[in-house]
Amino acid sequence: MAVSPDLEIGSDGLSRTWGTSDPLLRDYYDTEWGMPVRDERGVFERLSLEAFQSGLSWLTILRKRPAFRAAFADFDPEAVAAFDDADVARLMADQGIVRNRLKVDATINNARATVALRPAGGLADLVWSYKPEVTPTPMSWAEVPAVSLESIALAKRLKREGFRFVGPTTMYALMSALGIVDTHLMGSHRRGCSGLWPE
Repeated sequence: MAVSPDLEIGSDGLSRTWGTSDPLLRDYYDTEWGMPVRDERGVFERLSLEAFQSGLSWLTILRKRPAFRAAFADFDPEAVAAFDDADVARLMADQGIVRNRLKVDATINNARATVALRPAGGLADLVWSYKPEVTPTPMSWAEVPAVSLESIALAKRLKREGFRFVGPTTMYALMSALGIVDTHLMGSHRRGCSGLWPE
């Protein structure tokens, strides 16, 4: 298999697409990123965190993830859908999370949209229905897409269903995180970890 020259080599000698700069990032990269997530709560959490990450580093979000889970009822869509003005005030006062009113409101709105999708099969099935027939095989960072036809279509569909902060770039990042596409650089020790994309 061809190996990307852009790979980072960790202190353990393993090749990674990213994540060698911080133990939290490395653990997330090695155990979670790119692994299939197919349950509603798991997809809703990652969709929410991707929205909060917009304009920030992923490390910031990972560091705040325990606080996000505590603040948003462990990302139980039904619980978050029931949040009211008092909950919004509580969230905006919570220094453990990203206190962005638009993103807080969008997360509550998206929880309600998630619950509303249940009769039609649910959020997870909808997101996974946009899995492409092929995945990228990037040899360099320049070859890692920022968007795809599928992420554009998914963003449009979610917006029609009432979701917010679900642009094509954010949805492609979500698809990468969920393993719907494999954007590990070629030669990464995690390439193919989802089991969905044989080399």
